[in-house]
Amino acid sequence: MKAVRLIRTGEPLQMQEVPLPRIGEKEVLVRIKAAGICHSDVHYRAGTSPVGPLPQTLGHEIAGIVEEVGSQVTSPKIGERVCIHYQLSCGSCYYCASGSEQFCKQGMMLGKHCDGGYAEYIAVPARNSIFLPEEVPFEQGAVLMCSSATCFHALRKARLKAGETVAVFGTGGLGISAIQLARTFGALEVYGVDINEDKLKLAEKYGAIPVNSKKEDPVAKIYRLTDSKGVDVALEVIGLPQTMRQAVQSLTVFGRAVLVGITDRPFEVDSYKDILGKEAEVIGSSDHLLQELPLLIEFARRGKLDLSGVVTDKIPLEATLINEVMDGMERFSGELRTVICP
Repeated sequence: MKAVRLIRTGEPLQMQEVPLPRIGEKEVLVRIKAAGICHSDVHYRAGTSPVGPLPQTLGHEIAGIVEEVGSQVTSPKIGERVCIHYQLSCGSCYYCASGSEQFCKQGMMLGKHCDGGYAEYIAVPARNSIFLPEEVPFEQGAVLMCSSATCFHALRKARLKAGETVAVFGTGGLGISAIQLARTFGALEVYGVDINEDKLKLAEKYGAIPVNSKKEDPVAKIYRLTDSKGVDVALEVIGLPQTMRQAVQSLTVFGRAVLVGITDRPFEVDSYKDILGKEAEVIGSSDHLLQELPLLIEFARRGKLDLSGVVTDKIPLEATLINEVMDGMERFSGELRTVICP
């Protein structure tokens, strides 16, 4: 089969012919119908975030149709539509048993530690294949598995309660999901912070109050909009020291800043003014959980989470096109979310 693979970090991905995956007795073979290009993939290509072993097929946002099932698999069935939970875990260690499989000591991530979805087929454990209803297109189902699921988990980590206020720093693919999910969770107001006017317009369409940080200080603007209180929850999904600092500074008393964006650079805040004096919290959020996905997909099925404005381009499985999309993402330009449709 065809697969677009990372051969060496710091170099463009390449198309290769690789063997069709063989499945075990508890695995399924999925014919890939959609694979999202995530900013994490850009980090892997650049070497900002470690990936290996190489060469490897990238891609962890995956949806498709079950083509073959192992001898011990009772669900899903051949022909069913599924999306793929990208965390491969042992299922029996302390972290797996406590429902936090992202910290499984034997865990692997599709498209980072083993071959992912920039291909025609993938083999995964049956438990990692989640039913995808007909109402949700494959390309949206793929994006649900990372950007939406990551924001869902982050908002749960934030302990967001109905009636609270939220600021989302970054209104790209992750941010648009975060805005909608925050409203679904009962947020009274959601502020979308970005420098891109088109993304801010889309954020406003989905119910956010836009804050253009290119034109004005976003922290000062948030304080003006909240009568000098600040927000209860700030979600940072960009991965820049500046926006991480702004997220913390925008909090009210007892506020919670949840950091999602990946960076290898530190950020500084005034420990008393921004954290201790408010009893504010800075929370790290890593990936998401298998147990969270059915409700997330149900939100999408019911239209409470609409990704039609997030998936802005679809391309075939071609290395040149995929590299061009990644180049644009490195510059923080281009479409919100491009999905590969083999």
